[in-house]
Amino acid sequence: MKVVKTSIILLCALIGYCACNPITYEVFSSITGTVVDDTTMEPIEGVEVSLSPNHGNSKETKSDGCFEFTNLEAGQYTIVVQKPGYHSNKKSINAIAGDTVETIITMSRPQ
Repeated sequence: MKVVKTSIILLCALIGYCACNPITYEVFSSITGTVVDDTTMEPIEGVEVSLSPNHGNSKETKSDGCFEFTNLEAGQYTIVVQKPGYHSNKKSINAIAGDTVETIITMSRPQ
């Protein structure tokens, strides 16, 4: 009988502990990408990268052509890339909660 009481007390304590530690889910997403020249596939530095719906200022690609937007709500976004000497381009991205979406966006030079 004493073993049963002790087991019940321990079980109640375990249930109480679990109830105090709720399960959390990641609700934010990130979008990372690289902008490359469509002919050479080389990364393009200094490209203005805008995200719509607007989530702050636009970003500029680094020397490796990379950009990153973090702490985004899940949903549909459009990325627009622009740089003098290139045609602008855009791409739609579906950001999923808890995931990082990676993309490559090409830009072409005028003929």
